[in-house]
Amino acid sequence: MNQTTKTILIFVGALAVVGIALSFVSLKTDQKVDITTLASNIQDGKIKSVSVQGTEIKAVTTDDKKIVSTKESSESFSELMKNYNVDAEKLRALPVEVKEPGGAAYWAGALLPTIIPLMLIVALMWFFFRQVQGQNSKAMMFGQSGARESGKDDKDKVTFKDVAGVKEAKEELGEIVEFLKQPDKFTALGAKIPKGVLLMGSPGTGKTLLARAVAGEAEVPFFHISGSEFVEMFVGVGASRVRDLFLKAKKTAPCIVFIDEIDAVGRQRGSGLGGSHDEREQTLNQILVEMDGFEPNSGVIVMAATNRPDVLDPALLRPGRFDRRVVLDPPDLNDREEIIKIHAKKKPLAKDVSLRHLAERTPGFSGADLMNLMNEGAILAARKNLKEIPMQMLLDSIEKVLLGPERKSHVMNEDERKVTAYHEAGHALVAHLLPHADPVQKVSIISRGRAAGYTLKMPIEDRTSRSCEEYKEDIAVAMGGFAAEKIFFGDITTGATMDMKNATKIARSMVTQWGMSEKLGPRTYGVQEDMIFLGREIHENRDYSDDKATLIDAEIDRLIHDGLETAKKLITDNKDAMDRVGEKLLAKETLERDEFNETIGLTKPKKS
Repeated sequence: MNQTTKTILIFVGALAVVGIALSFVSLKTDQKVDITTLASNIQDGKIKSVSVQGTEIKAVTTDDKKIVSTKESSESFSELMKNYNVDAEKLRALPVEVKEPGGAAYWAGALLPTIIPLMLIVALMWFFFRQVQGQNSKAMMFGQSGARESGKDDKDKVTFKDVAGVKEAKEELGEIVEFLKQPDKFTALGAKIPKGVLLMGSPGTGKTLLARAVAGEAEVPFFHISGSEFVEMFVGVGASRVRDLFLKAKKTAPCIVFIDEIDAVGRQRGSGLGGSHDEREQTLNQILVEMDGFEPNSGVIVMAATNRPDVLDPALLRPGRFDRRVVLDPPDLNDREEIIKIHAKKKPLAKDVSLRHLAERTPGFSGADLMNLMNEGAILAARKNLKEIPMQMLLDSIEKVLLGPERKSHVMNEDERKVTAYHEAGHALVAHLLPHADPVQKVSIISRGRAAGYTLKMPIEDRTSRSCEEYKEDIAVAMGGFAAEKIFFGDITTGATMDMKNATKIARSMVTQWGMSEKLGPRTYGVQEDMIFLGREIHENRDYSDDKATLIDAEIDRLIHDGLETAKKLITDNKDAMDRVGEKLLAKETLERDEFNETIGLTKPKKS
C-alpha cells in the first residue's frame, strides 16, 4: 500500500467519524412527539411548562419528563394551539417561555452541515496538490548528486588500525589527512594540497575500505558516491550531478570527495561509438573541469578507486588532477596474517587454530578473500552447533573459497572414482617429483564446484616473478592427470579439459608475452586493444606475419608436448607410488600433506 492510498483511507475514515459524531449530536435524550400529542397533553393538563425556540418546542410533563416537538417557523405557538382546539384558559395558565434563536448552537446547527464537507474537500485538494508539487520537486532534484556524507559519529567507523597491510598506501593517505588537519605546516614551505588521489588495485585489495579509513581518520566532511550514479538516460544529468557534488564540497571545504569505481565514467574518450554528445563523455568533461579548470578548487581533495586504471582517460591521470596514484598490491604472507587477525577478532577460535598456518595456505588471496574465508569457517562451525571454530573448518573454507562447496549429491560410480583417483594422483606425483613445482598440500577426489577432484598446491613463499623452468614444470603438472589416464587406462576422459586449457594458456603466454622461446626471441606478439565502453579485451591486433603465427603454434605445441612427456616419464618410472596414492585416495577420498608424503614414499628433489 503506497502513501497516497493510505492518506485517502485516512480522509475517508475521518469523514466517517465526523458523520457519526454529527449523528450523535443530533440525537437528543428528550422524547420526540408530534404536535397532536403535544396539544392533547396540554388539553389534558399533563404539561407543566413549555419553552419555544425557533421551530423547536420543548415541554416538561407533570411527571418531570421532557418531550420535544417541531413546528413551522411562520406560525406562533399560541396560534398553533388554537388551531388544535386547545382551551384558551388552559393555555393562559401554562407557563410559556419564548426564546430568540441564536448563539453557538444556532450557528453550529446552521453552518456545520455545510462547513465540514467543504473542509474535507479543501483538505483533499491540498493533499493532491502537495503530491504533484512533490513530484515536481523530485524532478528538479534529478540533477543533484545524491552524494552521502560520512559523519564523525558513524557506528561502523573504520580507521587505519582496521586496515592491515598496504603500509605504503596508508602512509600516502595519512599524509593527505595530515594536510587537511594541519595545512599551515605544508603551506609554510610552499607546498600545495594535492587535488586527487587514485587508488588502484585488483578487486578485493581494500580500496573502498581504505577510503572509509580515511573518512574515519580525517576530521573533515567526507562525501562518497559511486561512478555509476552520475550517468542517467537523460542528457546532461551526469554533468549536473558533478557540478552539484563539487558545489556541496566547496561549501564545506576542506573536505574529501570519494568516487568509487571511477572507470564507470572516466574511460578514455574519442572511441567514436557514442557520438559527439555521449552522456559519459559530458560527465567526464565536467569532472576534468571541476578538478582543474578556471575556477579554483582549493580545499577539496578527490579520492577515486578503480581496478581498471588502463582504461582511464589520460586527462584524468595528468598532474593537477589525480596527482597521486596509490597502488594496492595483493597482501604478502605477513600482511595476510595481520588481515586474518583483524577478521578473527570477534570469532571464538579453537586452541588448535594457527593464523600463521592459514596465511601460509592462502597465497594470492586478497583481503576480501580472507574475510570470506573466516566468515565461511564461522558458518561451517555454526552449522555443526559448535561453540568454537576449529582449524579443520578454516582449512575446508580455503577450498570452498577456491573451488566452491562440496557436491555431496554428485555420486560417482566405481570406474569414475578410480579414474579420478589416478588422475589426481598423477597431478600430485608430478608436482612432488619436480623441484620447481609448488609442494602438494592436499589431494582429494571429493567433488567441489565443477571439479570432480582436485590437487591443492601452495608455494612455500610469496614470489613476484617466475622463471621459464618453473612455467615448464607447471605445464608438466597440468598434464599429469592426462598422462596418468593414458598410462593406466589406455584412454582419456573429459576430466583433463581444464588442465589442457591451463597448459595452453601458460604456453601461449610464454611464447607471445614473456619471450621464453629461443626460436621466436625476446619480443611480444600481438597488441591487445581494449573496447573502451565494454571494458574487455575482445580484439587482438596481429603485428606479426603468417610465418610467425605458424611458428608460434609450433612452439606452443612443443612446450605442451614436452610437459606431457615429462609427466609420462615420471609416472611410468613410479607406477608403484602411483598405485599407493591411488588406492589410498579410493579408500579415504582425501589426503593431507603429511599423509600424502608418507604414502608416496618419495623425496621431493631440491632446486638446483
